[in-house]
Formats: sequence, structure tokens, C-alpha cells
Amino acid sequence: MNVVSLDELARRVRAATDSPDRRYFVGLAGPPGAGKSTLAFALCAALNSPDEEFAGVAPMDGFHRTSRDLSDAGELENKGQPGTFDIGRFTAKLRELRSTPVGAEVGWPVYDRGIHDPVPDGVVFRRQRIVVVEGNYLLLDEPGWRDVRSYLDECWYLDAGTETIEQRLYERHLAGGKTPEIAHARIAHNDVPNAALVAGTRARADLVLTPRGAGYLVRGAR
Repeated sequence: MNVVSLDELARRVRAATDSPDRRYFVGLAGPPGAGKSTLAFALCAALNSPDEEFAGVAPMDGFHRTSRDLSDAGELENKGQPGTFDIGRFTAKLRELRSTPVGAEVGWPVYDRGIHDPVPDGVVFRRQRIVVVEGNYLLLDEPGWRDVRSYLDECWYLDAGTETIEQRLYERHLAGGKTPEIAHARIAHNDVPNAALVAGTRARADLVLTPRGAGYLVRGAR
């Protein structure tokens, strides 16, 4: 086990990118509120330069089923659970991005927390040779989901303490317009069970990262 900087993680990924014509996919899994999006964008910023956009983020959250679809199915309160994502479309888009030559455009949906729904083509990949795929369930060993791992060259698990996760989720729910009471209820009945499910996937990761100051404690999964 050792503590590494963000720049060291970026150098590790860049060194693994051995072909100018093939994209390299790094998965970043972990429970909700662990800081996956923050790390994903920071890693890309460390990989990119003013003259070259070498890396881009492909978030899993863009594959949420729409609020209307979930409401019609009576599943809106379960939003964020595995069944509330379109896993078929997610794996199809991963396959498309892997098979499309570097330089050709591929649109990727993102989740808009303002409207609480996905937005098509919020990200467009062109010259990026590194794709950082971030999402809760990248390592989930369940039908449909287990196919995701085959599209990733490596996958890291971002760990975080329970108190940190719950505080971040609380602040996120408040920012999204929920009352404190609804925020606490959602954390208890939806987010915490989701985090427990994700924690069970950690052993399938190549590396486990735990924030330590400005760096990350890195160890193998166990």
C-alpha cells in the first residue's frame, strides 16, 4: 500500500495507453457520494493540456431512465438503484465508443441535476484517447451489468467513509431541492442500501483508492 498523487495516477494511465488509434478505458466505481465525478474530472484535467484534450469523462448517470418512465412504472422512489438505469443502452454505447476510430464523433448522454433527467450528447468524444467511465455499478456482477467490465481496460474502486458519503449525499439532495426530512429519508431508504450493494463489488476492482490528504492510498482489491 502506498499514497500516490493525482499526477502519479495520471502518469500510470497515460503509460498504459499504447496505441494512437485505440481508446483506453478506465472505470471508476464506488458508492454514491464517494467523489467519483470529482476524481474523474480531476484525472482528465491532469491528463489534458491546453493543446491536447487527451481524456474525457463518460458518466454512467446519463443512462438513468427518465423520471417520466420511472413514474409511469411506479419506480420513481427507487431512482438510483440498478433497475432504474438502461443497462442495455449503456453497454451498447460503451461498445460504440470502443469500436469507433479516434477522431470520429460519438455523443454521450449526461445527467442534468437541474431537470433530474438525462440529456442526450452532453459529451462528445472526438480525439480523446482515454475514456474515464464513472458510475456506481460498473463492477456489479448481475445480468447485464456484468458485461460492463469487459469494456473497461481497468477499473478502480473509490472508497470513502460512511460519514463523508452521507454528508455529501445530504448536501446533494438539498441542492436538488429536497427538504431536510426527505433528504434524510432518501439516504436511509435508498442511498445507504445502494452503497452497501456497491461495496460488495469492490473485490472485482483492479485497484482500491482511498483519499489521503491531497493524494490517494492505493491497494489491491481484497
